[in-house]
Amino acid sequence: MSVTSVATIRLPRADGSLTEVALEAPRAWADHPQPYETRVAFAAAHVVADPYAENVPGAPAAIDWDATLAFRAHLFRYGLGVAEAMDTAQRNMGLDWAATQELISRSAAQARAAGARIASGAGTDHLPVGPASLAEVTAGYLEQVAFVEGAGSQVIVMASRHLAAAATTAEDYRSVYDAVLSQVSQPVVLHWLGEAFDPQLAGYWGSADVATATDTFVQLVHDHATKVDGVKVSLLSAAHETDLRRRLPAGVRLYTGDDFNYPELIEGDGEHHSDALLGAFAAIAPAASAALTALDRGDVAGYRTEMGPTLELSRHIFCAPTFYYKTGIAFLAWLSGHQDGFGMVGGLQAARSPVHLARVFELANTARLLPDPELARHRLGLVLAAAGIPT
Repeated sequence: MSVTSVATIRLPRADGSLTEVALEAPRAWADHPQPYETRVAFAAAHVVADPYAENVPGAPAAIDWDATLAFRAHLFRYGLGVAEAMDTAQRNMGLDWAATQELISRSAAQARAAGARIASGAGTDHLPVGPASLAEVTAGYLEQVAFVEGAGSQVIVMASRHLAAAATTAEDYRSVYDAVLSQVSQPVVLHWLGEAFDPQLAGYWGSADVATATDTFVQLVHDHATKVDGVKVSLLSAAHETDLRRRLPAGVRLYTGDDFNYPELIEGDGEHHSDALLGAFAAIAPAASAALTALDRGDVAGYRTEMGPTLELSRHIFCAPTFYYKTGIAFLAWLSGHQDGFGMVGGLQAARSPVHLARVFELANTARLLPDPELARHRLGLVLAAAGIPT
């Protein structure tokens, strides 16, 4: 009787021990380049750093454009739209405005050629660091909105650090957003990014009380319903999201940004459901595609079977401090062969520990999301060896 050898790798734990894990066989995921019928789905994509550039903290971002755009083609292959130049692409964490403009222009042209959907972030991060008046914040928003629309992309109105610093009341927020929404040419996505993702956005909408802030937000959406395609809420609270989507005007989508609870939120409760605009979808694109395909054919059990194994991976990538989740997204792209190196703009590849990254590998392996497990094992081994951890 022959015995089949199973490849394994020893993975480190936080207590200093090593656990041997078997490599799972890669899965042949089906392509699905068309959009989905029952849900709108965007993946918030990362950027790939130029390995020959000085992508150190505080330096201008230098991008590997071929690899960055190839990753977007990978997402299009699975029927996902791209949410461009968002926090996943390191806005406010290494991606400066000059690189952002080129990214939006290149990605919008690529999406147009592929017949794919794209929406891009417009904020105020090109303004000088430091205090800004409400008028300056409004002008900053309008400048970026005009650029995104001019590139041929839908606009995502991102939360603004400048506005969070300048506003003292809910009316201050309303005055800025009223001015911006009155001038957009096409319906936009409004993005409420919670402080778990960016501590400088604490108290957004004029209150630290989420219920009070939500009332302000909901009234804004109702007042500008014809200018709002949907809202993306990243507060990591399923209960808040299910309540909010019941309060939105008819025709306004709720794009979940909850990387901890997205399977149940996208599935819905029989009356309402969430669409998706998720950084997690950049990590789990093939599995998300299989799940949404099942949902399109009314196979809820199949949807749960496909989406379920991805959730622990997503929760680990987005664990506290959540704003460093970008490191896990880029690391998994490297393990999967979508880029040649694991550098990030701003040097952010150092933001997660080798033990954390080993767990990313383990959970992706369990979900069969590693297209070449041997390549992934080799690359993880390089990271662990550099840290002094034997495999």
